[in-house]
Amino acid sequence: MSAPATWKSKYVIEPRDARTQSAGVEPGYAQTEWRWPSQPLQRRPHTLSELTGPQDVLKRLAPVRGDLAGQGAKRAIGQLIHLRTQVVDEDGAPVAGAAVEIWHANAAGKYTHRNDSHDAPLDPNFYGAARMTADADGRIELRTIKPGAYPTGGAERWWRPPHVHFSVWGRVWLSRLVTQMFFPGEPLNDSDGVLNAIRDPQARVRCIARLLPQTEGPENALVYEYRLVVRGSRATPALP
Repeated sequence: MSAPATWKSKYVIEPRDARTQSAGVEPGYAQTEWRWPSQPLQRRPHTLSELTGPQDVLKRLAPVRGDLAGQGAKRAIGQLIHLRTQVVDEDGAPVAGAAVEIWHANAAGKYTHRNDSHDAPLDPNFYGAARMTADADGRIELRTIKPGAYPTGGAERWWRPPHVHFSVWGRVWLSRLVTQMFFPGEPLNDSDGVLNAIRDPQARVRCIARLLPQTEGPENALVYEYRLVVRGSRATPALP
């Protein structure tokens, strides 16, 4: 049964590419039902809350570089890595000054969060979250440790592969991309319910970082490069 014209004009939002963006409710991943709207979306006027941006937040954030790995006796446990990320638009132009939030599990696959019920140990020297601002070229760099895999729980019994969460804010609060970065060559990538909720193989590839040659970084760390495209037909898929 088709919706009446009045319903369409009030509720229909811009078309969403079901192949290049993550599926709303994914079979076998119960949490997606909690995150996906059960009712039609409604348009509402934009107010100051939507049209302003994170300017006050940006003033307090560390520019360009962050460190979650620690130093000396406070060094986090795990494989040391460097993430080199660039935020660009659909034309490849850098998004200067973007606010970028990053969070991930520790080397045992445990988040520093009270809702994480995984029985893996916490690392007292690893907090697991950072906020930075991109430079004039849209770049940020994070020194951290490679996150571990962890089980999702429930009847499905599948494991999340190592991954890093990204949240990128634009000039206004409505301009936000939330996604996840995956590591190349991980066997769990092929069975991950989140990554494979993106139906288009080429769009999935855009969520996987590139391992740089070992001569590119410090001797004691692997270096991964990741490009975040915030809009357009080749945008990085949005992921929970």
